[in-house]
Amino acid sequence: MMSQTVVLGALELGGIFAVLSLGLYISYKVLDLPDLTVDGSFTLGSAVSAVVTLHASPYLGLVLSFIAGVMAGIVTGLLITKLKIMPLLAGILTMSGLYSVNLMIMNETPNLSLFGYKTVFSQLETITPYAKIIIIYALVIALVVLLDLFLRTQLGLSLRACGDNEAMVKASSIDSDKMKVLGLALANGLVSLSGAIFAQHQSFADITNGTGMMVIGLASIIVGMTFIKKEKILMQLIAVVFGAIFYRCILSIALQFGLPSGYLKLLSAVLVVIALAMTNGSLKSKKRGRKSC
Repeated sequence: MMSQTVVLGALELGGIFAVLSLGLYISYKVLDLPDLTVDGSFTLGSAVSAVVTLHASPYLGLVLSFIAGVMAGIVTGLLITKLKIMPLLAGILTMSGLYSVNLMIMNETPNLSLFGYKTVFSQLETITPYAKIIIIYALVIALVVLLDLFLRTQLGLSLRACGDNEAMVKASSIDSDKMKVLGLALANGLVSLSGAIFAQHQSFADITNGTGMMVIGLASIIVGMTFIKKEKILMQLIAVVFGAIFYRCILSIALQFGLPSGYLKLLSAVLVVIALAMTNGSLKSKKRGRKSC
C-alpha cells in the first residue's frame, strides 16, 4: 500500500504536469504542430520562477515565467512562419538556444535552491497540510475553464480551424501565420508556467528540469484521450488533465514496486506505445485477425 505522502505527491505532480499537458494540447492537438520547444520552455519557467522568487516575489515569478514562455513560443512561431523552417527543426533550434538562455538567467549555475524562501504554497501551508494540492488543482480548474471559454471565441475557433484545415482558413482571409504564432505562444506560456510551479513545489530549479517533458505531455494527452473519447473541447481538456494524473500515478506505483528511477523514461515510452496502439485500433485489429484464423 502507498502511504498518504506518496499519494499526495503523485497527485500534486500530476496536477503540475496537467498544466504542461494543457499547453502541449494546444500545439499538438489544436494546431497539429510537433513543438519540441517544450523541454526548453519548461526549464525556462523553472529558472525565471526561481530567480524571481529569490529576489522578489514567488507570485511575480509565476507571471514572469508565463511571459517568458510566451516569448519562447513566439520565437518558434516566427521561425516556422517567417523563415519557413520545418516545425520540428524550429522547435529543436529554440530549445537549443534556450539552454544557454536558461544558464544566463540562473547566473551560470546548473541549479538554484529555494529552501528557506517563501513560495506560492507557503502561506496556505501554515493552515493546512493539503496546501499544495489545493493551490495546484485550483489553478488547473481555472485553466481548463479559461481555455474552454477561449477556444469557443472567434479567435479560438480560428485557431482550431488553422489546425484542422489551413487552406480553408487562408481562403476565409484569416492570417494562419498569426494563428500559429498565437497558438505556440500560448502553449509555451502554459508549459513555462508548469515549470515555474514545479520549481516552487520542489524548492529548486535545475538546468535539466525540462528533460523528457515532451514525452510526459504527449503521454498524458494520448493516455487521457484513449480513456475519454469525446469531441467536445471541455471533455478533451478534462481528458488531458486525467491523463496527466493517471500517468503520474502509474509511475509512482512503479516506483513503489521497486522500479529503479532510471527506468521511468522506458516505462513512459511503453505507456505511450500502448496508448497509441489502442488509439489507432491496431490491438483490436490483431485480436480480430486471430479470431478469424
